[in-house]
Amino acid sequence: MRLYGRKFSKEDHVHFVKLLYELVTIPKLEISMMQSFARLLITLLKKKELLSREDLELPWRPLYELQDRILYSKTEHLGLNWFPSSLRPHSSSKHIIVKLAQRCSVEAVLKTLIKNCRPYFPESATQEMLEEWRPLMCPFDVTMQKAMGYFELFLPTTLPPELHDKGFKLWFDELISLWVSVQNLPSWEVNLVGLFARLANDNIGYIDWDPYIPKIFTRILRSLNLPVGSSEMLVSRYLTNAYDISHVVIWISALLGGPSKQTQTQLSGLFNSIASFFHPSNHGRWLMKLMKLVQRLPVSVVKRLHRERYRMPTWLTPVPQSHLLSEQDITDFVESMKQPVLLAMFSKTGSLDAAQALQNLALLRPELVIPPVLEKTYPAMETLTEPHQLTATLSCMIGVARSLVAGGQRFPEGPTHMLPLLMRALPGVDPNDFSKCMITFQFLATFVTLVPLVDCSAAIQTRNDLTQVEKELCSASAEFEDFVLQFIDRCFALIDTSTLEQTREEMETEKMTHLESLVELGLSSTFSTILTQCSMEIFQVALGKVFNFATTNIFETHVAGRMVANMCRAATKCHPAEALKLFLPQCCNAILQISAYEEVLNEEELDKELMWNLQLLSEVTRVDGDQLLLYRSQLVQILQLTLHLKCKQGYNLACKLLYHILRSMSLIYPREYCSMPGGVQQHTDTYLPIKDWGRPGDLLNLGIQWHVPSTEEREFVFYLLDLLLKPELQRLQKHTRGEQDISRDDVLQSLSIVHNCLLGASSFLPPLNGEPVPEKINSMIQLCEKNVYTGVDYDLSGENYREEICKIINDLLHFKGSHKHEFDSRWKSFSLIKKSMENKLHGSKQHIRALLIDRVMLQHELRNLTMEGCCYRSVHQDLINDLLRLSTSRYSQVRSKAQNMLFTALGTYSLCCRDIIPAVLEYLDPDRTDVTQQQFKGALYCLLGNHSGICLANLQYWDCIALTWPAIVRSGMNPSMSLEKSSVVRLFDDLADRIHRQYETIGIDFSIPESCVEVALKMMKSSNPEPTPCAASEQEELEGRKRQEQKNKDSVQKYEKLVVDLSNSLYDGNLPWKFEQIAIGFLSLMLRDDHPLPSSAVLFFVESLNHDSLLVRNGAISAVSGILKQLKRPHKKVAVNPYDISELKSSLQSCRGKALSSLLVGDRPDNQWLQYDSNRLPRSQQDWNECCFIEKTHWGYSTWPRKLMLYAPLEEQPKQGKTREEMNESEQIIYDHFSDQQFIDQFIQYLSLEDRKGKDKFSPRRFCLFKGLFRNFDDAFLPLLKPHMERLVADSHESTQRCVAEIISGLIRGSKHWSYSKVEKLWALLCPLLRKALSNITIETYADWGTCIATACESRDPRKLHWLFEMLMESPVTGEGGSFVDACRLYVLQGGLAQQEWRVPELLHRLLQYLEPKLTQVYKNVRERIGSVLTYIFMIDVNLPHTQPTTSPRIAEFTERVLARLKPLTEGEEEIQNHVVEENTEGDQDERTQAIKLLKTVLKWLMTSAGRSFSSVVPEQLRLLPLLFKIAPVENDDSYDEMKRDAKTCLSLMSQGLLYSEQIPQVLSALEQISRSSSWHARYTVLTYLQIMVFYNLFTFLSDAKAVSDVRALVLRLLEDEQLEVREMAATTISGFLQCNFLSIDEPMQAHFEALSKTRLPKRKRRELGSVVDTIPSADLVRRHAGVLGLSACILSSPYDVPAWMPQILMDLSAHLNDTQPIEMTVKKTLSDFRRTHHDNWQEHKQKFTDDQLLVLTDLLVSPCYYA
Repeated sequence: MRLYGRKFSKEDHVHFVKLLYELVTIPKLEISMMQSFARLLITLLKKKELLSREDLELPWRPLYELQDRILYSKTEHLGLNWFPSSLRPHSSSKHIIVKLAQRCSVEAVLKTLIKNCRPYFPESATQEMLEEWRPLMCPFDVTMQKAMGYFELFLPTTLPPELHDKGFKLWFDELISLWVSVQNLPSWEVNLVGLFARLANDNIGYIDWDPYIPKIFTRILRSLNLPVGSSEMLVSRYLTNAYDISHVVIWISALLGGPSKQTQTQLSGLFNSIASFFHPSNHGRWLMKLMKLVQRLPVSVVKRLHRERYRMPTWLTPVPQSHLLSEQDITDFVESMKQPVLLAMFSKTGSLDAAQALQNLALLRPELVIPPVLEKTYPAMETLTEPHQLTATLSCMIGVARSLVAGGQRFPEGPTHMLPLLMRALPGVDPNDFSKCMITFQFLATFVTLVPLVDCSAAIQTRNDLTQVEKELCSASAEFEDFVLQFIDRCFALIDTSTLEQTREEMETEKMTHLESLVELGLSSTFSTILTQCSMEIFQVALGKVFNFATTNIFETHVAGRMVANMCRAATKCHPAEALKLFLPQCCNAILQISAYEEVLNEEELDKELMWNLQLLSEVTRVDGDQLLLYRSQLVQILQLTLHLKCKQGYNLACKLLYHILRSMSLIYPREYCSMPGGVQQHTDTYLPIKDWGRPGDLLNLGIQWHVPSTEEREFVFYLLDLLLKPELQRLQKHTRGEQDISRDDVLQSLSIVHNCLLGASSFLPPLNGEPVPEKINSMIQLCEKNVYTGVDYDLSGENYREEICKIINDLLHFKGSHKHEFDSRWKSFSLIKKSMENKLHGSKQHIRALLIDRVMLQHELRNLTMEGCCYRSVHQDLINDLLRLSTSRYSQVRSKAQNMLFTALGTYSLCCRDIIPAVLEYLDPDRTDVTQQQFKGALYCLLGNHSGICLANLQYWDCIALTWPAIVRSGMNPSMSLEKSSVVRLFDDLADRIHRQYETIGIDFSIPESCVEVALKMMKSSNPEPTPCAASEQEELEGRKRQEQKNKDSVQKYEKLVVDLSNSLYDGNLPWKFEQIAIGFLSLMLRDDHPLPSSAVLFFVESLNHDSLLVRNGAISAVSGILKQLKRPHKKVAVNPYDISELKSSLQSCRGKALSSLLVGDRPDNQWLQYDSNRLPRSQQDWNECCFIEKTHWGYSTWPRKLMLYAPLEEQPKQGKTREEMNESEQIIYDHFSDQQFIDQFIQYLSLEDRKGKDKFSPRRFCLFKGLFRNFDDAFLPLLKPHMERLVADSHESTQRCVAEIISGLIRGSKHWSYSKVEKLWALLCPLLRKALSNITIETYADWGTCIATACESRDPRKLHWLFEMLMESPVTGEGGSFVDACRLYVLQGGLAQQEWRVPELLHRLLQYLEPKLTQVYKNVRERIGSVLTYIFMIDVNLPHTQPTTSPRIAEFTERVLARLKPLTEGEEEIQNHVVEENTEGDQDERTQAIKLLKTVLKWLMTSAGRSFSSVVPEQLRLLPLLFKIAPVENDDSYDEMKRDAKTCLSLMSQGLLYSEQIPQVLSALEQISRSSSWHARYTVLTYLQIMVFYNLFTFLSDAKAVSDVRALVLRLLEDEQLEVREMAATTISGFLQCNFLSIDEPMQAHFEALSKTRLPKRKRRELGSVVDTIPSADLVRRHAGVLGLSACILSSPYDVPAWMPQILMDLSAHLNDTQPIEMTVKKTLSDFRRTHHDNWQEHKQKFTDDQLLVLTDLLVSPCYYA
């Protein structure tokens, strides 16, 4: 498909898709095979316009089962299933996350697959999906996340309009109302947003989003996490669960347009309100998000526009006429984005994001976007002091280049900027500033590719049909020649500064530095682009100039020489005939003259001039072959002279010359890359080059001129080979036979010549032939090569040099050992020259011609590559073995080069890996003594592989692993292996690590279901084209099945053999510890869920539980829990219709049979029986058996599923309490060990040691181990464990307590299927233990006990655990053992109840009743804990749509009771002091102190519930607001007591809450009332509250006009407050509101402030000295100050620009500079702020003021002179 696209019939396409779909969903398929099938299927489905819904329908359920099996795998965490690239818990090394990105994870592949299958799901799918996943929607449970994830992935949204009733209309209202009513961003809200964005985008115009738009934008603004207001408290949850920007962008762009235009207004509002955040002086972690938004939004809008206007219509629903984007819509959109993007241009991180945004905006509206960018670019090019400004503007200009040059009707004056820009950019070619230099090269190259450089100035006289702009362009184009020459001069200057002599005098390095090589690349590509686009006249002038420069100077060949030679090459490549005339004779003559003397040929250091001419010659010959033929005799002469120079550098240059000559004669390639087909022409009367500026190439007639080798060129190539290559090969042959001795340097020289011949002429030499190596796999289908014709006919009559060379190289190796590092580059010819596919083409519509030609060339090379490979012949086998020899050589450089080559070769030929593994492993064999340490290391590297290729140690085949793994482990006994060498240790670590990371469970049982075979047969029967191998006969089919079964049997044998090998090597006493660990690691990878582990390994792991080493013990614990899972006896389940369960029926009848509408969720009569009811607990054997336990907590909260899986009754389950005789071997091993007193003593002793002090936590692995033991063996081991548990509970050490907690939680969860009598005995033992433990609890252990109880209660029916709950509820807060124990008990209880969610309302009520009197607790830690417990108690009281009022405790009722007790505080006026003496003397405390204590606890509750619950309960909390405002302090001072700090935090959290539109009036009236209170602290805090609340609910407020005017009135009133601080805060608030466009500066507001500021002040009376000065400000002064503050708020609200009203206001302010304090202070501060923020762009801002105003301003802003 990569070669030919989708060139097959539609019928076949559908067959392919169905076949692959069947294959992907084979149930037991290996993951890696599943991934490769899935990738192919994705490619087939990618272009969804090719197949419509009529052609193809795919079922959704198999995909869901696949996804469920992999993503929510039940066995992966126990190590029974290894998926690739999931991080492994126990790999020893530190660098785990190396190259994870290399292997695209399973999850991502699955997601993409589902995404591509989605359009083809049947129409009934939506209903089925809803029925499947609705029952999971229990908002308190993790299943909610699962349900939403599935909805987002699977729900189809591309149904045609007539099917919408079966599509989104089934769920849209339900889900959108859920989304609107959730306030605290739970993690699943992100999935909902993804789903809505997709829905909106697929159904533009079919859904009315208008009612939701303010809500959508408010939430988008909130999820950007911008810092607002004075208090910086963000609820941590918003940081983790913010929306994904890519979803947001799709959603916004789908909502644009349409009749109502509401989205655009809101979007402009959004950008206006956040514009100031883009200014470069602001920085924070939110910046990345804003940049992403700016960069992706235009892309998305361009995509939508393309879909509406340019795309071929397909079967997908088109956008209805009414909702298409109009021209006006586009203009508005660009206008609203322009401001932020221009600000973002200079930001510290984002000039590239801004450049991309500008590129897309310029496609939409060039006339709006480009002029402001130009305004910034011209001055930036002039400045020398601010390089960042220059690089930022240039990168933006590169983005808009095409829109600028093409002009078009919208922006005709665009092209006129072209020449001034080019001329001004030239100074950027600056040798001293690297980044500036590179961006300038890129800038020039971009612009020149778009424009043919032709001087058309004469056209003005000859033609009279030109427009004004065209005339300007013609006269300007006279400067092109000037531009080219100036550029060349600049380049020469650059070269002069970077010669080797000048930069590095006597340094040994002769290589180029990294920076220089980049500059060289930039220079040569820019130069060749410019010359390609030149007209012939300009080219001639330029050529002369370059020729003079190159021939009059002599350069050293390393840095400057390379650059000059590159420039010359570029020149000759453009017009070879003209350029070769100049260069070739000149160079040849110079070389012949100098080398006329004999001794030159043998000099070690060659003459500079000779070297330079050789270098120049070797570069100039890289042109079309037919031009070179004219000079063939000179070239041959030079080659014969120079190939055998003594100097290494000299003959290397000669080899390069040979290589270039051969190559340009033998390859097929395009000759020119000019932007116009047929090259650049002069202007004529009919053709004006200016019309071609910025024109895209035409794909259908590109007019590429190819160079195809002619017969003459062919003959010349073979002549050269015979002349030069043959003698070398003969020399080498004699050398290997020992007939003629040659020095090492000469051998090297010969090899170089051979190498370059091979590389140059490789496309003429036929591929290697030879015997194919016999098949490595027995298959019934021939895997043969596919031959692709690539335009070269091989001439088989000549000698095949490739084969010769291979033989000789092979002999050489045997003869000389290997001291050649140059050696391996010979191999590069094997992996035929691989060009990178990296040029991602800009935009999907039209590309420049040069890019298109490139793409064609790449396609040609891709076909060349496909030829080589596939068939693995004996020649290749020899070569690979040679490579292996080199890879284990003595020299490390040779080793590393050879290894890289080896990995490439292994990737090229199929199946050769299996061939080479035994050879590699020989080096590791412990019995060999002749292996050197270097060879040992080399072999290890070969096993390790490089990071992208294959890892030999881990091929996914049983036969490979069965060899390599035991060998790696045994290599520990190899004499040349020393663990003293750190490099060897590191190698083994990497090996083990790589195997752990890449290993995925290899399938044992592989079978193809019938359905696959059917689809395949259908495909065979399709008529066009005829299938080549005809369908298989019956015998073949049977034979195939037999082979398949045989293969599965083999796999099982190999698996068991590998396990046995590994466990045997572990019992070998001499194994070093490192290898013991590696072996244990390998062995633990061998656990699987479809085949039990052989008992030898089980024995080893069980014994290792008591190993001395901690690492081994931990590994064994995980392994044994996995083994126990394998041995678990399956419990029988039956499917039941929930409405048939007797308890459900009876609870429905008890509610008098009122049937409710089906959509309600929450506490309903039909799920009441699931809840904990102390009157109906199963307290006897009979009750226990009759009770229908439903373990999973979410069932029944939402709707019931059609079929519920329940455990069958006890009689049908496997027998409990097996005797030893009934067990199999593995079970007996475990049973024996755990029944052994000594073993258990030792085991528990190890478990109760501490690993890392203070860092240990409750370990889920150990919990799994105990759970498995008690699940599989019932209570067989309890008698032995019981004394240990009693002893451990009594010991209050951290590690012993943790150990007993792990055992207990394992016991409780493991007793799931025990009989009633056993369970009862169990609790009789556990309850006293737990009581004891809870009374001994300490600060280190309370978290572990909390985890223990929470783990024990997870997914268990509460009625099963009633003993536990009753015990925990006994009396949590007693005060015995101090406040700390109380807090811990509450914590443990909360852990248990939180797991049970909505099923224990009775317990929650009992707990609340118990706690309410205790709310006035004195101790802080108990208060905090009670606060947290209250959150969980009220968590179930949610305000979601279609939800029944809960039977659990409700917040409203509780708040009422609390408010009643807080009365003494709300009524009194005096300040509330925290003057409580911390003593618990009962009785004599008055109501007031009681109330203060109560308030402290309530504050804790409000704080914890802010982030945890789903919805903030506003009406009730509002009644607490006045009280909070009263307490909260104004200053930020830590010396305040806890209560005041808490109050402040509460306010901050409440103000960030999301408000529904109907709640706004309530909040505002509460604030209004508080703002009239007598305490100025409260009035001040109202303002800070308002700032945050308005910003976080901006669009909801803006959509309600009354709210806006109320807020405005409130703030303006507080602006005239008598307290100075309140007035100043009000001014800050106003300027914030103005800045985020919540209020606007209109006439009445300005007039209001001006009038206030002109209030007359009363004359001051002279007082007698000593009298009391009047301190209370007069009302007039307050009003005057208010006016001045209002004016200053206006000025501060636009910190980065000068709107039209600003100069006047500044003048008004300056009049008050000498008023009394505090006015003078305000004016001064405002002016200094104004000066600070406008200083950067003062030149621009100046223009907005008149001269008189400027005079006044400069007077104000310049501080007065001190000495005046």
